[in-house]
Amino acid sequence: MFTSPKLLRTLALPVLAAATLLGLTACGGAGADGSDGGSGKTKIVASFYPMAWLAGEVGGAHVSVDTLTKPGAEPHDLELTARQIADVRNADFAVYVKGVQPAMDEAVAKHAKDKSLDAASVVKTLPVAEDEHEHEAEGHEHEGAELTYDPHVWLDPSRMATIATALGDRLAAADSGHAADYKANAKALAGKLTALDQSFSAGLKPAKGKTIVTAHAAFAYLADRYGLKQVSIAGVDPTSEPSPKRIAELTHEVRETGATTIFTETLVSPKVAESLAREAKVHTAVLDPVEGIAKGSSDDYISIMKKNLETLRTALAPA
Repeated sequence: MFTSPKLLRTLALPVLAAATLLGLTACGGAGADGSDGGSGKTKIVASFYPMAWLAGEVGGAHVSVDTLTKPGAEPHDLELTARQIADVRNADFAVYVKGVQPAMDEAVAKHAKDKSLDAASVVKTLPVAEDEHEHEAEGHEHEGAELTYDPHVWLDPSRMATIATALGDRLAAADSGHAADYKANAKALAGKLTALDQSFSAGLKPAKGKTIVTAHAAFAYLADRYGLKQVSIAGVDPTSEPSPKRIAELTHEVRETGATTIFTETLVSPKVAESLAREAKVHTAVLDPVEGIAKGSSDDYISIMKKNLETLRTALAPA
């Protein structure tokens, strides 16, 4: 619950001055009401783009959102600076996906445990496939605790709708003065995400059972939701390097499944995927895991996912 600025103005000047000084010392410049720099907005820190997009859509005019992963950076590589850790501590609320960025997981556990939402905690998660564990062993292990579930929950629009609703409820509880707006925004966003889910279901229905070969194991939720099979070059961590044995296995699998396309990504080097495509004599196309967005881009989560749908429909269309 945030302290009302109107109530603060009724305090005696000496008390107000002392409270302001304490707030600046403890909160690094946050407003006396606990919100963003005196603007009256609730300050939210988001771990990376999809969570920042959700926070902005659900929070609307009542929030300011600080994304800790810079545009164009690979989110899995995030290392927080001292200033960013302070941002997590001083924020009114944090939104993240536990398991994607160990540095963020640690910062939340230490400084924002009671004022945060882990998106993976409000949806049904999928286990990390056994072969994905093998991928990590071949390259380098994902930093932090070993993952017991796949954290890429945002690539299923239906799960994103659930997360949007949960975020609306959490923000409404934290800032009751704007509860109705948060819940209304969340409901509207969940509706858009449900419509997106329906478009994927209809668009990929003819491709059920087909294999998608991806740069890293980001698309298990999408594949599970729409009846596809994901085969990945790298594991959950996109920077893990597949062994020559794994490349040979993938080449064989591409030929066996009749896959016509190897999917590359926007934030990861396409070299290994392109090499595999040449070896298997198939095409490449970009399938965006929506982990980040280019600076200055006019796209958002929904428009990128719609592009992904068209890319998949083209790649998986009957020959």
